[in-house]
Amino acid sequence: MTGLPLLVPVALIAIAFNLMLSPVARDDMRLRLPEIAALAALGLAVLAGVDLVEHGPGHGTLPFLGALGFAVMMDVVSVSLMMTVSFVGWVVLRFSRVALDGETRHAGFMAFMSLVLAGVILLVTAGTLTQLVIGWIGIGVALRPLLLFYHDRPRAQRAAKKKAFFSMISVAALTAACLWMASAFGTTEIAAIRAAIEIGDVPDHLWGIALLLAVAAIVKSALIPTHGWLTEVMEAPTPVSALLHAGVVASGGFLLIRFADLMIAVPGVMAVLALVGGFSALIGAAVALTQPSVKTALAWSTCAQMGFMILQCGLALFPLALLHIIAHALYKAHAFLGSGSAVEAVNAIRRPGPVAVPDVRAVGRAFGLSLAIFVAVGLVFGIASKAPQAVALGAILVFGVAYLMAQALADAAPRPLTRRTGAMAGAATLAYFAFHAGADWLTAGTLPPPPAPDGLAWAVMALTVPSFALAAFAQATFPLWADHPAARGMRVHLMNGLYLNALADRFAGRWSSKEI
Repeated sequence: MTGLPLLVPVALIAIAFNLMLSPVARDDMRLRLPEIAALAALGLAVLAGVDLVEHGPGHGTLPFLGALGFAVMMDVVSVSLMMTVSFVGWVVLRFSRVALDGETRHAGFMAFMSLVLAGVILLVTAGTLTQLVIGWIGIGVALRPLLLFYHDRPRAQRAAKKKAFFSMISVAALTAACLWMASAFGTTEIAAIRAAIEIGDVPDHLWGIALLLAVAAIVKSALIPTHGWLTEVMEAPTPVSALLHAGVVASGGFLLIRFADLMIAVPGVMAVLALVGGFSALIGAAVALTQPSVKTALAWSTCAQMGFMILQCGLALFPLALLHIIAHALYKAHAFLGSGSAVEAVNAIRRPGPVAVPDVRAVGRAFGLSLAIFVAVGLVFGIASKAPQAVALGAILVFGVAYLMAQALADAAPRPLTRRTGAMAGAATLAYFAFHAGADWLTAGTLPPPPAPDGLAWAVMALTVPSFALAAFAQATFPLWADHPAARGMRVHLMNGLYLNALADRFAGRWSSKEI
């Protein structure tokens, strides 16, 4: 059973080459094959989940692929992500078949979408370093023709060039890390490497491997300042953005989760991950709020979400990072595929009139009430026994809830809104603790719990939590100082992404004015 998931990428690759190498009519049944394969992958993932419950984690391969270094590791990480990727892939491929009907290169589009999905499934089910690297490289190779689907558009060319540049960096970092691991541990099986680390049999210079994995993850997930290509791929068809934002960019988080035991053994690299992730989350969220284009705002939102996911990994909260990947994939695929109707829905909304603006006292009450809700719900779930990292992440949740509460505690806000928002805040806090407990329970024995924080980890939390608090306070009180000249100037800078993309352009290489 554990080797059967390898049939899915094999089938998708075969379907892709069939679509590319032979003429396909507009109503050809073969255009439905990619979505059928994705649906079959979802069925296999469900069966693998049942097998996981009955027999525990497994490791297997297929006779004709084992000799090539391909093997599947079936545990809660790979099964949950295969389910997610297969479901999202099925939806996106079905959407693509209808949305691009009549396009001249429709068959080629479906073929390369199938190859991207095959690469992602190879990656998340990888039981060997060989399969991991091949899946990682395959995703980037298959994605490039999709980014250049409208190849005559200069912005598409620029985004594809930038993506290729950063892909080379991530591929080089991951390949070097895997070669180093294979040499140091004497095996290419990921399960054997993790088992060696668990018993303390680690090689010298483990920090070098961890640093290379961190670089690969940061670049693959398009964290600032490597984010430029992600915010410029809007020239590609919408299904590409949906699959890209829902699955591809989360590969960096998966890589860190898969080698969680190794990463925890190097606290310095974990601190770097937390700081880079937190910075990307704050900047990405701030820039997203200023974007007039729906798809561009969603792209910056992905940059922020991936940053927050890497922050979770940096704090050693790997079960929450896995949960974040799944939730973000489902949300972002829906957001992109529904972006067109969302614009129409927003335009149809009748403005209710003056907006209730919270003053500083209302914001203060909101923070206090949100903290009280957090503590009350946390006591029910045993917050006293939680790791400090989990409490710190919960504190960041409090700031998000406080922003929500501030709107309802404004003096001009109607009382029903206040009660409804309070209930929503309680539900959000309850959901956080419930999902956290569920994720910890499901991944127990597979993902390591966060270690007791050392001085460096405490310093990271001491820097991260106040930064998010300040950002939440500034956002909640923004209407009070929005007309200040400094605020107007800051909005212009944020709309331009603080010019970080321009700096990345210079670093990656110059693009002529004809290509812009």
